[in-house]
Amino acid sequence: MADKYFVDTNILIYAHDRSTGIKHERARQLIERLWTSGQGVLSTQVLQELCVNLRRKVAKPVPVDEIRGLIRDYLSWEIVVNGPEAVIQALEIEVRYKTSFWDALILQAAEQSGAAVLYSEDLAGKQSYGTVQVVNPLLG
Repeated sequence: MADKYFVDTNILIYAHDRSTGIKHERARQLIERLWTSGQGVLSTQVLQELCVNLRRKVAKPVPVDEIRGLIRDYLSWEIVVNGPEAVIQALEIEVRYKTSFWDALILQAAEQSGAAVLYSEDLAGKQSYGTVQVVNPLLG
């Protein structure tokens, strides 16, 4: 069993967007488990994308003050900071696995953190990328 679990932006969005039905419930339960266990990992990219998407791409946009509080709460998790070297490594991952650059940056951050599992709906579930295995927690 992995000690750390990296969470992609889409899972966090579902956890906070009640209009997404069963996906909301599954994502919310996962985030609660990770919060309780202290095993959740995020990156600065995930936090940035969460800010934008909760304001612009959900059925009921979340006010900035509420997002600010949410981000402050998530700062209690391990946060991978995407520095300049991460960008270079993501370019290499993008070419190696033929992913988008943004997905490669997520994979790079998950690997950098030592997480064995990346929870994501966007990347192919059950696919391994180096030391990181993608799991889609929204499937039944």
